[in-house]
Amino acid sequence: MKKEQIDRINELYHKSQAEGLTEAERREQARLRREYIEAFRMSLQGQLDRIDMVEEDGSVVNLGEKYGKRSRH
Repeated sequence: MKKEQIDRINELYHKSQAEGLTEAERREQARLRREYIEAFRMSLQGQLDRIDMVEEDGSVVNLGEKYGKRSRH
């Protein structure tokens, strides 16, 4: 997510606290929040997919290959 979008989320939050939002601004805020959450989830999933676990027998298991594909559907 771009910095400008995050800045806009914060701007709308502060305006909502100070004076309230118009209906259009509430819809924009909700859309931006959804986009932020989706970007966060994708980033986290990418990080988790790159984790390798070393089993007791010395073998290496990539958690993204073992679990990641199921949780995306």
